[in-house]
Amino acid sequence: METPNLNYIKGLADGDKAFEAKLIAVLKKELPEELEEYLNNFQKKNFVKTAENVHKLKHKISILGLTKGYEEAALYENDLRDQQEIRRHNSFVQIVKSMSDFLSLLKEE
Repeated sequence: METPNLNYIKGLADGDKAFEAKLIAVLKKELPEELEEYLNNFQKKNFVKTAENVHKLKHKISILGLTKGYEEAALYENDLRDQQEIRRHNSFVQIVKSMSDFLSLLKEE
């Protein structure tokens, strides 16, 4: 499995530590909220909303450098929109959990 990283954020911040910290803080705040919303919609079998949640989360996946995870999320989003197919649910949750675990290890600056 891929490991989340801050390469994209560091490149975007271009040495601006305050900006970097702000982006990380946004991720730390939004990721758990968006995951909870995703899980609620998934549990309700509202696959249109679930696909929208995956769409929002896949951008965070990309920001944390998970190229394969982004591709998996894009396929899952399409599956949900087209066929309401949920077979990628567990792998998607694992990807988001790895991001959450990674972010929880980062120190506040």
